[in-house]
Amino acid sequence: MTTGTTSPITTPPAAARAAGSAWLSDVLVVTGYLALAVVLTSAQWGHPWRLFHQAGDQVLFEWMLAHAAHAVVEGENPLYSAGLNAPDGVNLMANTSVLGLGVPLTPVTLLFGAQVAFCVAVVCCLAGTAAAWYALLRRRLVATRSAAAVGGLVCGFAPGMIAQASAHLHIAAQFLVPAILALVFRPAPKVAHQRDGVWRPGVGLGLLLVWQVFIGEEVLVFLALATGVFALGYALTDRAAARRLAPALFGRLAVAAGVAAVLLAYPLWFQFHGPQHYSGMAFATRGFQLDAASFTASARQTVFGDDWLPGLLSPNPTEENSFFGPGLLVLAVVIVIWQWRRPLVRALGGCGVVFALLSLGTELRVDGTATGIPGPYRLVAGLPLLDLAVPARFALVCVPVLGVLVALSLDRVRAVRGPTTAPGLPVRLLWAGAVAAALLPLVPTPIRVVPVAPVPAFVADGGWRPLVPPGRTVVAVPPVTGAGRSAAMLWSARTGLAFPAPGGYFIGPSGPDDPAARWGTPDRPTSVLLRRVAESGAVPVLTDTDRDQAIEDLRHWRAAVVVLGQLEHADPVRRTLDDLLGPGRPVDGGWMWDVRDRVS
Repeated sequence: MTTGTTSPITTPPAAARAAGSAWLSDVLVVTGYLALAVVLTSAQWGHPWRLFHQAGDQVLFEWMLAHAAHAVVEGENPLYSAGLNAPDGVNLMANTSVLGLGVPLTPVTLLFGAQVAFCVAVVCCLAGTAAAWYALLRRRLVATRSAAAVGGLVCGFAPGMIAQASAHLHIAAQFLVPAILALVFRPAPKVAHQRDGVWRPGVGLGLLLVWQVFIGEEVLVFLALATGVFALGYALTDRAAARRLAPALFGRLAVAAGVAAVLLAYPLWFQFHGPQHYSGMAFATRGFQLDAASFTASARQTVFGDDWLPGLLSPNPTEENSFFGPGLLVLAVVIVIWQWRRPLVRALGGCGVVFALLSLGTELRVDGTATGIPGPYRLVAGLPLLDLAVPARFALVCVPVLGVLVALSLDRVRAVRGPTTAPGLPVRLLWAGAVAAALLPLVPTPIRVVPVAPVPAFVADGGWRPLVPPGRTVVAVPPVTGAGRSAAMLWSARTGLAFPAPGGYFIGPSGPDDPAARWGTPDRPTSVLLRRVAESGAVPVLTDTDRDQAIEDLRHWRAAVVVLGQLEHADPVRRTLDDLLGPGRPVDGGWMWDVRDRVS
């Protein structure tokens, strides 16, 4: 017998079907994001001796992922490593160690290696960021799934995100940003006497902030600035709502700050006062600014892009953070004017303009020419933290601003009705066409790759193990220290940090008594000599002073073996090493010099 009521624990068939359909639709959207991210990284899958075009950066992050896995397995301090820059080591908390990615990806790194882990991380960064924005839009801001899906697509796969994903995992990993914003800006309670959530959301927010610190502090700084600018803009447009929501918001922030302060106290102390800490920045960040014309241009990693114009308008291929094309910018202006009465839209528009202006740096450039007009960044360039920021990256804040505006417009058009209450189909089609036309120039292409010399089998297969006692190192030739492609880092990453090595690509102090930041460590004379030969192919005439210096440098590095792999000028480098150290012997994949007896 049936009744006219439904048990509270029984889902009506229609509701169940609707819930199942909604769940399936969400899965399809996220699957689409994942598929696109896999396509964009396709040039590396199954090709271990290819790297994305900024090869040195990929080597760095492969090593960081391998270090995280090694620290988990060995129970070592994840904030420091002696496996690089022997004998001094590296303060990884003061570098982009991406522990927040590396630790969760430990099983992938251990099973498939550092290169696969890096590619998986890139896919997770792009698709994860898109999916997170999709979820926030769908739950909070728009009623239609299609609008949220398009908004998430823009947020996760804009040209700036593709450019950063090819080299900078700590910048491309923005999948926590929507979750953090969802906890900061919670809607007012639906019931008047219901209390706003403070403690539980505040604790959750604090934990997300800690996780973001271990992924990338730079994104967190930009997020804090953008949140402040957005909140101020919203408060100015809807003061009543701001007064109503402010107490709970500040309460959540206070709880989150307390949680984060407790959990980050030691890591931040280690970053600023631990071994191999440094002060300042190793490069002139102010030189990394965008050209005003870059906002309407096409990035090189898009269907309409080329190499010449983006090279003129951005600092380098990894910093093409604007390049939205004219159509999307015009569309954004139309949306803001059209929905100007909405405080959310006004706050988003103001936030986007502020950060677009900051990305232009201290002097405005147009079409590659300096105009002499001071840029807005000059007003804040001396402030703490902002003095170390890369101005070009401020434009990344515009990516979610544009994505949310597009989603809001598609959702609003969906509600348009004709004069007889029939759906306004022509309006919808026209607007959908306009959005499609605006987004077409942003369609990304697979990330470009470059070849890299393979790890010598002598190293990869462990042939060095009987020759390298504990406390001694493997020296890869040429020893690279600084912002360059480091063979030692690649070999170390691909072997799971099996051996310590000197040099590497990282930021450290200039010396034991000089904390000023620099790339790598001060060069040893033998490093300079061997790099010069590797670059020029010219064999120098050596003296006994050069040979004595080589032994002194090898002693400093605590070297056991010196290994030469594949190089363009490998033969001149081998002959130079023979002259410095005596005849080497061929090994699988290169040459090796056993210096244990000469370096005590």
